[in-house]
Amino acid sequence: MDERINIEEYNYDLPDDRIAQKPLPERASSKLLFYNKGNIAEKVFKEINECLPNNSFLIFNNTKVINARIFFKKATGAKIEIFCLEPIGIGIEKAFESRDESEWNCLVGNASKWRDEILVKDFTIDNRAVKLYAEKTGKDTDGFSIKFKWEGGYSFSEVMSNAGTTPLPPYIKRKTEISDGERYQTVFAETEGSVAAPTAGLHFTEDVLNGLKGKNICYDFITLNVGAGTFKPMKTHDVYEHRMHKEVFTVRKSFLETLLNNMHKKKIAIGTTSVRTLESLYWLGVFAEKDKLDIEQWEVYDFMNKDLPEPEQAIINLISSLEKRGTDALEGRTNLMIVPGYKFKLVDILVTNFHLPSSTLLLLVSAFTGPDWKKIYEYALKNDFRFLSYGDSSIIIPKV
Repeated sequence: MDERINIEEYNYDLPDDRIAQKPLPERASSKLLFYNKGNIAEKVFKEINECLPNNSFLIFNNTKVINARIFFKKATGAKIEIFCLEPIGIGIEKAFESRDESEWNCLVGNASKWRDEILVKDFTIDNRAVKLYAEKTGKDTDGFSIKFKWEGGYSFSEVMSNAGTTPLPPYIKRKTEISDGERYQTVFAETEGSVAAPTAGLHFTEDVLNGLKGKNICYDFITLNVGAGTFKPMKTHDVYEHRMHKEVFTVRKSFLETLLNNMHKKKIAIGTTSVRTLESLYWLGVFAEKDKLDIEQWEVYDFMNKDLPEPEQAIINLISSLEKRGTDALEGRTNLMIVPGYKFKLVDILVTNFHLPSSTLLLLVSAFTGPDWKKIYEYALKNDFRFLSYGDSSIIIPKV
C-alpha cells in the first residue's frame, strides 16, 4: 500500500442532478460504460453480454435488502427513525427467527427527542393488529443498542417486513415508494440481511441472465450482507485513519468447488461487495491453517510482496478446512479495505455503478483501474451517466 494516499486525490465534482433519485422504468435500459484496457465505449446494459469474454465466470451477491428503517411516532408527535444495522449476540438468521424479542445495533434519527421511554408502533400483519415496542439498552459512538418486543408469535422477519420500509441511501432525497420494495432488490435476491442493495446487480434481468448461456458464460452466488457503513464518508485525509466497516459473508462449499473448477476462466465480480468477498476468500485460504474467519482492514498488506499460494491452492485450503469442520458453508467477516497498491487475486473484471467522491468504493475502483478511474468518471460526467445506487453502471477490463 502507498502510505502517501490522500483521500482528496479521489475527490471529484458530483452535481446533485447527476445523482439518480429513481430507477429507470426498465432495469436493463440503463447506460453501460465499457472500459476495455484504456478504451471507452458506451452501451446499453442489455448489451452487456457483448462486452463479456466468452467462457467466463460471473459472481453475484444474492443478499436481500431488509426493511431496516422503522418509524415510530411519540405522543408528542415527534417522529423517531430507527435504522436496524445488525443483531446483537446472534447471527442474522436466528435474529429473524426470533418470535418475541430481538436486540439490534441501530442508528436513530431525531435521537434527541427520545429519552428513556419505550416507543410503540401499531401496524398489521395479514390484517391482524400488532404492536412493536422499542427500548434503548445502550449507546456507543456508532449508534444505539435497541431491544424490540412484540406479541402474536410472528418472526422478526415478518415484523420487519410489515413494520419497516426500504432503507434507501441518504443521497436519495425523496420518500420511499412502494415500487422501491421491488426495484431496490436484485432479481436474484434470496438471503435476507442487507441494509443496502448490491447495486451493480440491480441492472440484471432474467433475459440478461438467460443471454449469458449463449456465450457459454456461467455464474454463481455468494452472500455478503451490505451494512450502512458502505455510505460512511471518509472524514480523514490519511486513508490509514479511516475505520472500515465489517460485513458478514456466507459462501457455500459448492460455490468454492465451482470457483475452483472455473479458475482458468476470467472471473467477473458483479459489484464491489462481490470483490471484497472473493478477495477475502483468497486470504482466508492463505490463513486456513490458523482457522481464521475474519479478515482485518490492513492485515493482508503485510503479505502482499511475499511468496503466496496461488489462488487455486488458497481455495483448495478453504475446501479442506470446511471438510475438516464437517460443514457445507463458510461464514466469515471482513473489513478488508482495498486501496491503490492492492494486488487482486480472484477478480479479473469488474461490473460496478459509479460511486461517491472520496469514498472507500472509489478507492477500490482506483485500485482496480489505476489512474484511469479519472478518465472513466470524466467520461461518465460529460456523457450524462446517472450516478450512485439507482444510476448507470460500468464494466471494467483493466490494463494488464
